[in-house]
Amino acid sequence: MARFSRSNIVSFASIFVLGLFVVHLPQPYIFPVLPHFPSMPVADDNPPTIPGVELGRFLFYDPALSVDSTISCGSCHKHKHAFSDLGVRFSEGFHGAKQKRNTPGLFNLAWYKGMFWDGRAATIEDQIFEPVRKHDEMNLSWTLVESRLRNSEMYPPMFEKAFGDMPIDSQLVSYALGQFLRTLISHQSKYDRVLRGETFFTDDEYQGFVIVNDQSMGNCLPCHTTDAHGLGTNGGFANNGLQDTHSPHFDSGLYNVSKNPKDAGRFKIPSLRNLKFTAPYMHDGRFSTLEEVIDFYSEGVLDQPTIDNKMAHTKTGGMSFTETEKMQILAFLQTLNDEVFVSDSRFSNPFMP
Repeated sequence: MARFSRSNIVSFASIFVLGLFVVHLPQPYIFPVLPHFPSMPVADDNPPTIPGVELGRFLFYDPALSVDSTISCGSCHKHKHAFSDLGVRFSEGFHGAKQKRNTPGLFNLAWYKGMFWDGRAATIEDQIFEPVRKHDEMNLSWTLVESRLRNSEMYPPMFEKAFGDMPIDSQLVSYALGQFLRTLISHQSKYDRVLRGETFFTDDEYQGFVIVNDQSMGNCLPCHTTDAHGLGTNGGFANNGLQDTHSPHFDSGLYNVSKNPKDAGRFKIPSLRNLKFTAPYMHDGRFSTLEEVIDFYSEGVLDQPTIDNKMAHTKTGGMSFTETEKMQILAFLQTLNDEVFVSDSRFSNPFMP
């Protein structure tokens, strides 16, 4: 097969005749129409293709990417839990090693401004390199990953179908996984159907919607965009007043990456989508239920030097919601759960019957 570079894997299916050689470029992956989402960012050097996405799905669920072939990406990021580790505060890696932060769900990743809770990876592809080689996660060198994949019966033809005759290496692994992860789009909740005019909120759901988005009430909108906006997050980072700055266990978050004092205690703002499937909550998984999260924003916020300037009522500990308002907020949050996403066979484990 004729050779082509990664940058030449174009985003449309075509056939080029070059002298006596015919080069078949992989068929592009077609994303769903997303009328209430921002435009889809796609990396110019890694446009998703059908064979690339399928390769990435196999790699995501393959424990061969761990040192003893017992842990895959899907071990901690479970499909039926919106690719989180539901009910587990800190997931276990190699030899049961506890992770230091809660495992987030994986969906709508293409729009985030940084990966991991502290943003230490700029892109999805960059993020992929760390868990494989990290000693307390999958604990496998990328050299050995490459060797295993090159010597397998299954993977060389899949890589060739996706990337031509380029040698299997860590970069191509990250490209394939990145393509799969970009297809994990959650867009079929009741909230989405309301935006599309297919159904209506109940009275309590609507009142919760108003409270969450009204700046004089819940004031969640600056960080969690749910005013006819599909993502449920602005994709940025914030200090929400969760931690005691004087605690010896204070996690500096984004500051560990940027070294900017203003970033102390700032973490990636998660989406309000799929909260039913992604407990426990916050970067440290301290809250087991959504009721606890709402109580925190109502009366548990800690004022501190780097708290986000959009956080209202920090001097009084929070928004002081009534019990009725808390119930209505919870009712609205439930409309953001996407049952279709967590059962979509395109995202399931291909090694399972």
